[in-house]
Formats: sequence, structure tokens, C-alpha cells
Amino acid sequence: MGRKVVKVLVVDDEPMVCAHLRTILGSAEDIDVIAEAHDGAAAVESVVRHRPDLVLMDLRMPGVDGLTAIEGIMKLDQPPKVVALTTFDADQYVMRALRSGASGFLVKSTPPEHLIGLVRVAADGHTVLSPVAMRRIVASSSDEDAARERAKNLIGKLTERETDVLTCLGEGLSNAQIATKLFLSEATVKGYVSRMLVKLECTNRTQAGLLAYDAGLVTR
Repeated sequence: MGRKVVKVLVVDDEPMVCAHLRTILGSAEDIDVIAEAHDGAAAVESVVRHRPDLVLMDLRMPGVDGLTAIEGIMKLDQPPKVVALTTFDADQYVMRALRSGASGFLVKSTPPEHLIGLVRVAADGHTVLSPVAMRRIVASSSDEDAARERAKNLIGKLTERETDVLTCLGEGLSNAQIATKLFLSEATVKGYVSRMLVKLECTNRTQAGLLAYDAGLVTR
């Protein structure tokens, strides 16, 4: 239907999981699973070689794990979007993955009929993480005090309007929804978000949303 084809790299130490994801995603005309890797080191090499738009990254792998791989990928020039794969959504690795630059996470039990749509959402630059899941993950974080202090220091760089936009990001709102809520144009919101990410030293909207929670801008 005219959509750009999303090039996906699947990373999991279980070949059967990779085959399962390849089968599901391959049924969509606008998604192309261009490669798979079975450990973190191979994942970074595959990103360099194949330049995917999106990486589905298992977090718990022997050898070089998914967290280390995400950190390595984020250091590359123009890194792809990365979505963490986990067995359960309370996994402490998820918080570390998000702080390292992952755009969100998916549990491996995600129904096949939902997976394709979520991959498209992530490839478009949106967070694949519900506000409810975000709250639960933040609440379970073991480094809550350090994160709160860092978040408050970073948010001190923002203007009042930028802080309003950040709060909306933490609430899980899209640019269009933020524009409606704050009586701004969508283009203006995009500009605010771009400047905010630089000031907050964030690579994506998910990291910015986490800062909103850490700083107490979003509590419900």
C-alpha cells in the first residue's frame, strides 16, 4: 500500500525463535527480515553489514548479551531502532535496555497478529511500550534514587514549554496528541521534541519518557 519496506534484523540465541519471527514478519509485504544473529557480537556485526531499519534484540543470551549489543549498536553512526525481546515484562534487563537506547520492548508471547503492527510502529520512531508497563518498570528499578537525581538535573535545562511536551511524552502521547493538548501545531511539537532530545542527552522518545517518570513529572 505504498509503505516503505522495513528491513529487520532478528537476534536470538534460539534459532527456532528466529525462524518463528521470520515466518510471522515475512508474511507482511512491507517487512523484510534481511538477516538474523544468535549472539550480541554477531548482532553488532550484522548491523554494520546489513544496515537494518529495526533490530529485534533478545536480551538474555550466552556470551555477549543483548544489553551489551544494544550499547554497541547505539555507538554506531546512524544506529537503527532497537526493540528488546524478553520473556516477561518485569525483566530488570528491560530498564537497562531502555536506558541504553532501546525504543521499547516486546514480550516473546506477543500474539502474531499484533507483532507486525508493533514492528511498523517501532520503525516509524514511536515507543513500543505502554504507559502502564513504563510505570511498572520504573517502579521496580533498583537505581531509582540515582536516576531521579540525574533526571532532575537534565530537566533543569528545559524551558517551561519543553517540560510540558516532555510530560506529554511520559504519558505516552503521540506528536499529534501533544499538539492537540497543548494547542500547538504538530510541526512545532516535532521541533520541541528534537531540541529536547539534544538537551536531555537522549537518543529517542523512550529515553525522554523515562526521564519524565524519573523526575516525577508523570506519576499516574
